[in-house]
Amino acid sequence: MSKISVLVVDDASFIRDLVKKCLRNYFPGIRTEDAINGKKAQAMLAKEAFDLVLCDWEMPEMSGLELLTWCREQDNLKTMPFVMVTSRGDKENVVQAIQAGVSGYVSKPFTNEQLLTKVKQALNKVGKLDTLMNSAPTKMNSAFGNDSLSALTGGKPAVVGGAAARPAAAAPAPAAAPSRGLLNSPPVQAPGASKAPVGGRGQGQLRLPSGNQQCVIKALSIKEALLVVKRTETLPQILDSAVLDLEQGDNAEIARLNGYLHAIVAHEQKADSDWLQLTFRFVDQDAQKLDYISRLIARGTAQKHFVPGA
Repeated sequence: MSKISVLVVDDASFIRDLVKKCLRNYFPGIRTEDAINGKKAQAMLAKEAFDLVLCDWEMPEMSGLELLTWCREQDNLKTMPFVMVTSRGDKENVVQAIQAGVSGYVSKPFTNEQLLTKVKQALNKVGKLDTLMNSAPTKMNSAFGNDSLSALTGGKPAVVGGAAARPAAAAPAPAAAPSRGLLNSPPVQAPGASKAPVGGRGQGQLRLPSGNQQCVIKALSIKEALLVVKRTETLPQILDSAVLDLEQGDNAEIARLNGYLHAIVAHEQKADSDWLQLTFRFVDQDAQKLDYISRLIARGTAQKHFVPGA
């Protein structure tokens, strides 16, 4: 029986590797290839047949939407399952993709289960799910185990009685220090009263698999951002994939920056710290996003607005 072949398209190698590993862990017999952008994927699709495409939206040279539109114009690719995997989860973007002929939509950040569900749904529509499932392990959990991939894409322990079945959460390990460079700076002063909302204009929204959190941006470099967030019942996890939403100037356009949590430390010097300091490392290679980050740094907004409560 021939293998199911999947083409993973994303400008971030980190994301491509995550998706491919997730698929291979759950479907050992699957064949995966990858492309750095829509243009590279277009060339590969013109040369060989794939059963499924998992594609990012925002990429240099050719976007995911442009690739999807091109595919639907080709006689041999009109019915090929095409799933968009993107941080563009707004209703208008979803509608736009549906109108272009998308087969499924996965919003970043996503869990392993969410990705696999969309893959199975897309292949089921074209009668290829049985071929794929024949290579799957008996139990889904055997594909994940304690692999860091599960944490990286948001896989969480089973929920029992409304609470995660895990040991009581301890304070984040102080040993996880921020990386060198701009982020290797002294901690900002702790926010005032613990009940007070995080203030200042250097704010954004951090989208994690466990939910969304408002954050203050303490520092910014071309590779990473240092964020301060309010501690909640569900602690963020090292290697969680995430999306940082930032508003771009006067036009109110939202920049969606894909990345993962590289380090987490208690913001206050106590075990029950009400605030956490997160090192969020970017994985996007999109030129527009990199240019936007550069302009933020150049304007100095990464330094003068990032003291909570200022």
